[in-house]
Amino acid sequence: MKKTITGFHAIEERLRFYKSKNLEKNTAIRYSLYFDTKGPRIKKILSEATKLNIQSKQLSKAELNQLVSGLSDFAREHRGLVLIIEGEKDEKKETVDLTAFLSTLSVSKEEKEESIVVVLDSISDPQNVGAILRSADQFGVDLVIAPKRESALESEIIDRTSSGASAWVAMAVVPNLVRAVEELKKAGYWIYGADAGGKNLKEIAFEKKVCLIMGSEGKGISRLLKENCDEIVSIPTEGKLDSLNVSVAAGILLYEINSSVL
Repeated sequence: MKKTITGFHAIEERLRFYKSKNLEKNTAIRYSLYFDTKGPRIKKILSEATKLNIQSKQLSKAELNQLVSGLSDFAREHRGLVLIIEGEKDEKKETVDLTAFLSTLSVSKEEKEESIVVVLDSISDPQNVGAILRSADQFGVDLVIAPKRESALESEIIDRTSSGASAWVAMAVVPNLVRAVEELKKAGYWIYGADAGGKNLKEIAFEKKVCLIMGSEGKGISRLLKENCDEIVSIPTEGKLDSLNVSVAAGILLYEINSSVL
């Protein structure tokens, strides 16, 4: 599979991921950088790529535009630098198995009960998913869970919006979110649903093992998932609009949970 990455932050994180996983020794995976002009930021990225023995090639702007022609409008804004990754498995095939994750977590954190999992309930905007993954990386989330259907999993947009955090955050794609949440409950997680009509965030003492459910932008959390929540949490606001953007709300909640739990 060939993947095209744009955006300076996303490319820099991909290079860090390449280095940390020692992918230079994996002959099946190939990273290649293409650029048009060498501005200061691009020079720095190319220098790091050279240290990792990643090939780079100068192209015209028209040639770079052709490389990204199949991407979304958002991802086509390459700013003079494009990373092509060949040989990586389809992102959906690289996801984590939830049961295996819980088994591993119980072993790796046997002396530490704290854990944070985020469930994305049919969030349709890939830019929101990317922004949530960036917050998940910053605030110590162990796993992000999304449904196989009705989710925004377009990898090139998520890579860019998350500034490359998608390379670091473990993700599980499951056929049934309700069953996944039930499995988390059995593993000792306390289930919190984010909803404007819930209990004030400041009044909640979060448990050590947290599962936070974020609902879709239009419909919120589905009925069956809400019925499985132990508590509904809301963010106190003073504005005139009905609610916060889902990725902004997720960032605020994860900051508070991280401060309380980890």
